Amino acid sequence: MPRLFTGLEIPAEIGQTLSNLRGGLPGARWIDPENYHLTLRFIGDIDGIAANEIASMLFRVNRKPFEVALQGLSSFGGKKPRAVVAQVVPSRPLIELQAELERLMQRIGLDPEGRKFTPHVTLARLRDASNQDVADYLSVRGYFPTRVFTAQRFVLFSSRASTGGGPYVVEDSYTLSA
Repeated sequence: MPRLFTGLEIPAEIGQTLSNLRGGLPGARWIDPENYHLTLRFIGDIDGIAANEIASMLFRVNRKPFEVALQGLSSFGGKKPRAVVAQVVPSRPLIELQAELERLMQRIGLDPEGRKFTPHVTLARLRDASNQDVADYLSVRGYFPTRVFTAQRFVLFSSRASTGGGPYVVEDSYTLSA
């Protein structure tokens, strides 16, 4: 039973820039650069029939390529930080694509995503990292020049059940070319 999600791949040169921000944070489990991605819609553990239905439904998405900008680092988890992320500027085309994917998943019977869409690229998952350690890390490494790429496609990823960070496999890709 595959665990599926839709997302945008991060170009290798931007992945390299992000990977240079690794290190210096106790309790961080750093994601391998080849597994960096921007999740659009987490789907979850799906049987093969539903996975095929989802894969074929995604071909209906008809959107133009758009620019994606990564700008600075932050953390998720509030008082108990659980991830360090590269922030993604929430552009209109990105928000609209994510909303369309959400509608399609609900149309085939999946529950609505419970969390507000906050576009980001996870760089590290944190275990027992203190607020102070995270704040210190972000004060030193939290700024990097904005990096922009053009999203030419989105993909359907699968992952095996594991403790975060991949490996992720591209099951199918969907060109943005309206």
